[in-house]
Amino acid sequence: MIFDSIVYGPVHSRRLGVSLGVNLFPTDGKLCTFDCIYCECGYNNDHRPHRKMPKRDEVRESLIQKLEAMKSEGVLPDVITFAGNGEPTVHPDFAGIIDDTIALRDQHCPSAKIAVLSNSTMLDKEEVFEALCKIEDNIMKLDSVLDSRIRQINDPNQPGFCFEKLLKNLCRFQGNLIIQTMFLHGERNGEPVDNMSEEDIAGWIRALKQIRPRQVMIYTIDRPTPLYTLRKATHEELDAIAERARKEGFDVTVSY
Repeated sequence: MIFDSIVYGPVHSRRLGVSLGVNLFPTDGKLCTFDCIYCECGYNNDHRPHRKMPKRDEVRESLIQKLEAMKSEGVLPDVITFAGNGEPTVHPDFAGIIDDTIALRDQHCPSAKIAVLSNSTMLDKEEVFEALCKIEDNIMKLDSVLDSRIRQINDPNQPGFCFEKLLKNLCRFQGNLIIQTMFLHGERNGEPVDNMSEEDIAGWIRALKQIRPRQVMIYTIDRPTPLYTLRKATHEELDAIAERARKEGFDVTVSY
C-alpha cells in the first residue's frame, strides 16, 4: 500500500493508539534504505516514484490544515507518527521538519506524542540522531542480530550496514528508545526464513541488555506482504518470546 498524501489518517494503530501519519516521500512511490520482505508498501523496485519529495514548508502546511480540521471536529491524535512510503530519516530536511512538528504539536495538541518509525540506518548522521532525541517515541527496528538474517529479511541497500554498527548506534540513545521487532516464518529463494530460532532469540535478548530500551514492541505480519511465502508467528510463539524478555526486566508489548 502506497500512501498518496503527505498527512494521512488518523488511523488506529495496534501499537500507538489514534495515530496521525506523516509521509515524507513522494505520493506515487517508495524510497527506503531497506527492502523488507514484509513491507506493506511492497518492494522498492516495484514502486519507483516519479514525483519529488515534499518540501519542508509543504509538510508543515499539510500538518497545520489537518490538525486544525481535527481540532474543529473535536478529535485529536494520541501520536503524530512519521512512517509512510519509506525511511523518514532519509528526507534531507528531516531535522527541520521535526522542529516544525514539535512546535505545531505544542500549539494544537500538546498531549500528543511524536513518533518516528525508523530502520536505524541513518543514525550516523548527527542531525538525524539529534532530531530523534527531541521526540517522545524513537521506534527503532531490530529484526535480527545475525547479519545473514538482516540481509535476508531487511535487505539493506548500504553494503556496510551490519549488526555491529546498528548495535553501536542504538546504544547511543542510552535507553531513550523503543525497539520494534517483526517475527515471522517462511522461505525466500528456497531458503527458510525464521528469526525465532534459539540463536536468534538468545542474541536478541543479549542485544536488548546492551541497548536497554525503555520499551520493546514485538509483532508479526498483519497485512499482505510482497513475499507471499511468509507466515505469521503464532500467539504462543510471540508470548513465549515476550515472556523471556520480561524475565530480563523489559517492558514488552505484543501485537498479534
